[in-house]
Amino acid sequence: MLSQKLQAALNDQINAELASAYLYLAMAAHFEASNLVGSGRWMRRQAREEVTHAMKIFDFVHGRDGRVTLAAVAQPPAQFGSSVEAWEQVLKHEKGVTDRIHQLYALAVAENDYPTQTMLHWFIDEQVEEEKTATTILEQARMIGPSNSALYFLDRHLGKEAEG
Repeated sequence: MLSQKLQAALNDQINAELASAYLYLAMAAHFEASNLVGSGRWMRRQAREEVTHAMKIFDFVHGRDGRVTLAAVAQPPAQFGSSVEAWEQVLKHEKGVTDRIHQLYALAVAENDYPTQTMLHWFIDEQVEEEKTATTILEQARMIGPSNSALYFLDRHLGKEAEG
């Protein structure tokens, strides 16, 4: 059974994962409004992935006889600046998610909750991948600079990657 403190923290993480999905949907809308459909498609995929993460924790809490309590999700911004600025925000956001997961893990360790520690290992590994991907895309966007033709090719690549 989950402690009340750990249950509350896991509920907060469910909310954070859903807020991440909402943020990525807002970024998808931003990119699509800028005719960067591939980047928008990539963000839509990320949004779906974040909902999957929320549900993984949701199911875990229920599986441990806990109680899920949902909170309101904050409205994300509607504008994200240039492509580089948007990808900078993605990386910053993913680093924040990593910090949250690490704090959750530290709490699970302090509570001697081994099942939660085991579940969170998956998220720790996932965040390594998420930060690496965001860093790679950001660096590519920085390399191409203001070149519209290069941005077009990066956008096409992201769109194809989102389909695969």
